[in-house]
Amino acid sequence: MADCIFCKIAHGEIPSTKVYEDDTVLAFRDLDPQAPEHVLIIPKKHLSSVLDFGAEDRELAAHILTDVVPALARTLGIDAGGFRLVTNTGADGGQTVGHLHFHLLGGRSLTWPPG
Repeated sequence: MADCIFCKIAHGEIPSTKVYEDDTVLAFRDLDPQAPEHVLIIPKKHLSSVLDFGAEDRELAAHILTDVVPALARTLGIDAGGFRLVTNTGADGGQTVGHLHFHLLGGRSLTWPPG
């Protein structure tokens, strides 16, 4: 989508601090980190939210969850202590960018509710 900020980041039109990239996925550091390690993981294909995953996206979804997330957790050194993986969906779910993205957070104890 032409006006989607994450599509622009995925296509290199807007710079980001990349921590992982392959043909289908990009992961980059969040500009407003909520933990010592806070990375956004996005599919390069525009999907508005997790609700847009279709049957044709099964490999992409599996790749993110079985390949990308574990590899990033190990690379960032948050695999042993634990981490949080979050995706917000819709306005009531706290989604502020209309492109599917996962927040990978770690590097400290993540209690709930925050604060």
